[in-house]
Amino acid sequence: MKRLRRSLLLLSIFLIGLSWWGITFARSGLVVRSFERETIPLVYLAPQQAKAAPGVLIAHGYAGSKQLMLGYGHVLARAGYAVMLWDFNGHGANPNSLEGYQLKQNLNVALDALLEQPEVDRSRLALLGHSMGSGIVMSAGIEQVDRFAATIAVSPTGASITPQAPHNLQLQAGSWEGRFISNAQRLLAAGGETNANFAAGTARELVVVPNVEHITILFSDVSHQAALRWLNGTFNQSSSSDYVDRRMGWYGLHLLGWLLLLASIAPSIATWIETDGMKIHSAKRWGGLLLAPIAGAIALILLARSIQVQSLGGVQVGGAVGVWFVVAGVTWLALLARLPRPTFRTVGLGLILFAFLWMAFGAMAQVVWLQWWLIPTRLKLWLPLSAACLPWFLASGIAQQGSGRGERVGWWFAQSAILIGGFLLTLNFLPQLGFMFLLLPLFPPLIAVLSMVVALIDEAWISAIASALFFGWILAAGFPLSS
Repeated sequence: MKRLRRSLLLLSIFLIGLSWWGITFARSGLVVRSFERETIPLVYLAPQQAKAAPGVLIAHGYAGSKQLMLGYGHVLARAGYAVMLWDFNGHGANPNSLEGYQLKQNLNVALDALLEQPEVDRSRLALLGHSMGSGIVMSAGIEQVDRFAATIAVSPTGASITPQAPHNLQLQAGSWEGRFISNAQRLLAAGGETNANFAAGTARELVVVPNVEHITILFSDVSHQAALRWLNGTFNQSSSSDYVDRRMGWYGLHLLGWLLLLASIAPSIATWIETDGMKIHSAKRWGGLLLAPIAGAIALILLARSIQVQSLGGVQVGGAVGVWFVVAGVTWLALLARLPRPTFRTVGLGLILFAFLWMAFGAMAQVVWLQWWLIPTRLKLWLPLSAACLPWFLASGIAQQGSGRGERVGWWFAQSAILIGGFLLTLNFLPQLGFMFLLLPLFPPLIAVLSMVVALIDEAWISAIASALFFGWILAAGFPLSS
């Protein structure tokens, strides 16, 4: 057994090191500049020693960030384009509230910054945006039709498209996001249907990206290559780049390495932990899991009658998610009718385990797909959101304590399904929280990671403290600021 643990430890160190090598290699050969303009964080990528490269503005969607769009940035920069990404107000590391500033003005600040870069050909510019960002770039392409030679709208929202504006419009939608496909088809019809007249600026195209939804389309090589092909057609470029963005693969390897590291040291941690070994009747454990989401949904529905739950706590949607979790978690704990007493040791180990999860999930996320470092405004939200999540994860830890491997898999599946079902029930009555729907696919992988941690550290308070602090951090990092 010691040999196995030693092997896991060595393998984990190798995987973590290898993944960082992969991420570093992905940036080789590129100019990468990070800076701020008018409090707006920006990232610029271009080929080293590039001259007169076409410039592309890349805009993220609602609850996204510049990091989430880096796949397009790397693919285009490798192919000879100079790209500028930024955080819209209320998103990522931008401290301005979403309500208090015009998002079009954010784009104009990014445009001015792009035009200042020495590698950029100011006469050859294009736009790319996802979801909320797609509407902003389409509007910019219409309002400044002579400035931008092409516009790419991924998971498009709306704009006043005509056959002449914006120039050379490509629409993309994932095959698993039906309403966005319908919207793209409507936009294509308004824009003059499919054609390849790039010289006149009236080229139009709809690309349905297979087997992706609203988030995973951003990591699809089909989407990246379609955007590159469209820009090459617009600027008459012949790119020989065969670069495929594999940074998410390196990120997954990094996360796996950290989880294997935890598996190698978990038996040693277990010797420091004392559990009472008390089992709770299945009816209480599973019944609580089924009833808790209903209570969470009812609480939000009643609360929405008196306040605007979509901006609760100064953060869009995230505050409502916190209310849902605290009510559902307290309900589940009440039905379990058991609350073990925490000790200084379990609290301390819970904090250490959170630090471990923070590194495993977030250390590389910051440079791959997520603004993980919290700016001060977001940091203030972290502990309240974590406290709201604590009852749910404590109930989950109590219910699973002492379970075997097969039952753990069942708990992961059941929790994922119940969380998705509970939020769908909430959305049925509170459509103003509609963005929750786009986040539902993230629940299974997140719960899978936390379930693995709970299984390795089989103590309710340790896993609950770590999971709640971790999940609260994700909520604080991801949702837009409303004030």
